Amino acid sequence: MAIYEFEGKQPEIAKTAYIFPSADIIGDVSIGDNCFIGPNAVLRGDWGYIRIGSGSNIQDTCVIHSVPDGGTIIGENCHIGHGAIVHQAELGKHVLVGKNAVIMNWANIGDECIIGSGCVVPQNRVIESNSLVLGVPGKVVGKISEDQKNYSLGATKLYQTLPKRYHASLKLLNNGY
Repeated sequence: MAIYEFEGKQPEIAKTAYIFPSADIIGDVSIGDNCFIGPNAVLRGDWGYIRIGSGSNIQDTCVIHSVPDGGTIIGENCHIGHGAIVHQAELGKHVLVGKNAVIMNWANIGDECIIGSGCVVPQNRVIESNSLVLGVPGKVVGKISEDQKNYSLGATKLYQTLPKRYHASLKLLNNGY
């Protein structure tokens, strides 16, 4: 993995977190306990800070960034799907962000929300807790159901098994041809 100090700021990564070797973690980034950061994810805390709450996962090819002197906060037990972008936003606890979704500057997502795959949450949008957000631009289409809540929590719990498993068994077999 590539972990970089930038302008005197070093990432703080909990020992129980797992950062995939191809991920880049740069500057003012804090990653909590039992987090999983997937392949080719980029958490770039160069202009502003990034805080990832305990138990959260940032999956393959995600980009997490912020504006100058700003910050991006991803709460505890969040599930950020493959290819998603979270830029200068704040997510509460237990938020599921679908694959290739984009959350724009100063958006604020409440606890236990689901942001659908491909959704674009516009700048400055405030989403109340327990909301289901779909579309481009993202719109609240209702409250999440018990089934959706259980799916979201189950998916996050599944990813919370990965840090320990990866620490114990990931082995590079061939670095090239």
